[in-house]
Amino acid sequence: MALGFIKKVFTFGKEKPAQTAPDAVEDKTSVSKIESEAPAGSISDDLLADLPLADDPVLSEEMDTAGGPAPDLEEDQAEPGESESTIVSAVDLDMVPLELLKAEESIDKDDIVDNSGSVDAPTPIVHENPIQPADVSQGVMVEAADPAETRAPTALPKGFAAAENLPVQPVAAAPQVKQTWFQRLTAGLFRTSTQLTGQITALFTKRKLDDETLEELEDLLIQADLGVETALRITDTLASERYGKDVTGEDVTKIMAAEIVKVLKPVAKPLALDLSHKPHVILVVGVNGTGKTTTIGKLAAKLSGSGLKVMLAAGDTFRAAAIEQLKIWADRTGSTFIGTKLGADAAGLAYEAFERAKAEKSDVLIIDTAGRLQNKTELMAELEKIVRVLGKLDPDAPHTVLQTLDATTGQNALQQVEIFRNIAGVNGLIMTKLDGTARGGILVAIAAKHKLPVYFIGVGEGIDDLEPFEAEDFASAIAGIAR
Repeated sequence: MALGFIKKVFTFGKEKPAQTAPDAVEDKTSVSKIESEAPAGSISDDLLADLPLADDPVLSEEMDTAGGPAPDLEEDQAEPGESESTIVSAVDLDMVPLELLKAEESIDKDDIVDNSGSVDAPTPIVHENPIQPADVSQGVMVEAADPAETRAPTALPKGFAAAENLPVQPVAAAPQVKQTWFQRLTAGLFRTSTQLTGQITALFTKRKLDDETLEELEDLLIQADLGVETALRITDTLASERYGKDVTGEDVTKIMAAEIVKVLKPVAKPLALDLSHKPHVILVVGVNGTGKTTTIGKLAAKLSGSGLKVMLAAGDTFRAAAIEQLKIWADRTGSTFIGTKLGADAAGLAYEAFERAKAEKSDVLIIDTAGRLQNKTELMAELEKIVRVLGKLDPDAPHTVLQTLDATTGQNALQQVEIFRNIAGVNGLIMTKLDGTARGGILVAIAAKHKLPVYFIGVGEGIDDLEPFEAEDFASAIAGIAR
């Protein structure tokens, strides 16, 4: 079929009648015979002129193409000499015959089979880069030379230098400026201070101090969680000094800060340790999430850093993470740790911790407790049981009952203090989480109502983020006054 297709391509017309095919073959055979017998260059022009001419492949009459191409001849119907004549015609037209293509293909396949079976056959090289020449031996890639590398260096005028030739100067790291305690406290009370001072400034813009203004100021102070008592103290003082006069927002904030100091000054006390009792027992209580365990770790760091022998007891047996967290703090601070399994009796652990601390002559025993809401009667009863057990071991124990307060709680903290004070005998407070979202005014309201000592305040989770409470700093931070 392939031979017939080649024949059709090179004849371009209707097939010759069957009787003319032998003549054409004889003519071409005779030409081949003469050329083969005659020596090269010996065929004269006269002899070539006497040879019969091939028929014009294009007939004089119009070619009839309506019927399509002529059907192919089967291979067994091919006439003798047809294959040879086809090859000759293809050669004359610079075409590669199909027979030669098939022969080359078979040779290539034989070479591949032989090479694959040979041990010494070279590994074929695959070039992923289409620009890479294919004759690179053993897969070594030859990269083209970069014109920029071979280019001669440019001579720069005087006063200039190539960037790659300049010495690299090490960049010194900017020293981290550590904030002071007051700066951290101010940042923690920023929300309360900004809201309160902004409203006060807007209220007293070009306005005289009258009864209506005082009422509006009182509402602002109560909304800032300063408490009714503190709000009345501030408005009364302001009315006695400036009533009927022009008052600015700065004047009001100064008077407010002074009155807040008067409320906080009596409760800003240091935590007194009676080291004649060994151990001095500190019981830490509070609502879930107020930072009891972290606060205990910070207290232990301060006490052990001063040379005291401290023991930490994991009384929060309802939360496995609390036990592990307190163990980590004990390791960091060099304190002795005592714990029990999850779900064990917290009062029993308190009893065991006290006996062991007494035997080891520890100076301070700090007992953690499970966080509980003040409205859960059964949990508050368990806390009361811990206090009773410690009281049997030492009539004065626990010597200090600290309650942690979350500064973001707001007015609910007032109720928490009242209930924990009645159940556990709270005698001191620690305000935590004064770190940006605090509503710090509630501490003023608690101090004014309950008058409990405020020992420490915390502005973060770091070991140095717990500092003694200072009334002046706290008041200035709330009022937005720089110190």
